[in-house]
Amino acid sequence: MPFSEVSKMSQRREFVALVEGHTVSLAEACRRFGISRPTGYKWLARVRAEGPAGAAERSRRPQHYPAKTAGAAEAAVLALRAEHPRWGGRKIARRLRDQGLAAVPAPSTITGILHRHGAIAPDAAERRAPRRFERCAPNELWQMDFKGHFATATGRCHPLTLLDDHSRFALCLEACANEQAGTVRGQLERLFRRYGLPDAILADNGPPWGATSHPDSYTALEVWLLRLGVRLLHGRPRHPQTQGKEERFHRTLDLEVLQGRRFAGLEHCQRAFDAWRRVYNHERPHDALALAVPASRYTLSPRPFPERLQEPDYGALDQVRKVNRHGYISFHGHRLKLPEAFAGLHVALRPTIIDGLWTVHFAAFGIAQVDLRDPKGHVSPVNDVPAHL
Repeated sequence: MPFSEVSKMSQRREFVALVEGHTVSLAEACRRFGISRPTGYKWLARVRAEGPAGAAERSRRPQHYPAKTAGAAEAAVLALRAEHPRWGGRKIARRLRDQGLAAVPAPSTITGILHRHGAIAPDAAERRAPRRFERCAPNELWQMDFKGHFATATGRCHPLTLLDDHSRFALCLEACANEQAGTVRGQLERLFRRYGLPDAILADNGPPWGATSHPDSYTALEVWLLRLGVRLLHGRPRHPQTQGKEERFHRTLDLEVLQGRRFAGLEHCQRAFDAWRRVYNHERPHDALALAVPASRYTLSPRPFPERLQEPDYGALDQVRKVNRHGYISFHGHRLKLPEAFAGLHVALRPTIIDGLWTVHFAAFGIAQVDLRDPKGHVSPVNDVPAHL
């Protein structure tokens, strides 16, 4: 959608930051953000002429602190802490440098300033977040989950969140009315149009992306992703740490946005989410990124979202079968059961080096293995990549 009045500052900053990654043309980036080329060129020219501040709205608030005296530096520290009460010494120091402060105090000095002014509890201590494994490049893996829902004055809010694993860039923070598959698919379509397609998405095992009662089955949402060439991975059951980046993001969201606040409804939630997401991606130094901001490491995916899904293209030697509405196919005299989510779609069977053992493929992915040596034709699930991380 085009730049909106409510969030145009954050969208301008995001547009400029992402187009500078050079993974897609400026024309393609304009198409994804729903703006004209002249508008895109205007904001790109402004940021090249004025630096990162050129992407921001013209504000009455000073963009730089003169800080010619220790008192001015201390005032700058306290002002930033008041704006972001959960930030500690290291984050404040990095953000003040990014804002152009002439003489930034050391993080330990900033912590002392905060203690002296009662801005943090006397026994509080910053803790360095543990390093976690990350993917090598943006869009190799996105992590997706719903944060625990909470009450508003008019109903409940179900925050849907997606993070890029490599950069920690928050792709989505959406105030949803429910956690249904249709809601998730609609949000994913919006994200795919803007950011492009990832290689894979990591989610937990529950609905709407997983079938808790049948962990080796497929959901309609997962089959749709496979048709797009996106593998849906699932965290290990009862191991929430598999999605550690999402869990940490949810804790930060809770501390910096939700705690102690009441919301009138979903629109009120979304305004707060949009404002904080901009800060999180473009201003808030991230401990796991050596205090860089996530936007500095994220680039748009070069894989565009296809508005029309194509039928899978199989090889000339593949044995192609159409899955009936109950999930069955007929093959070499056997009636074989596949997940019902593939009903109405075509799959391909390919022989292995073992006589009588075949693999079943949907689009570019292996989904099952068929053993015709079994009189009943045994079908077992199989994945090209591990189903659980």
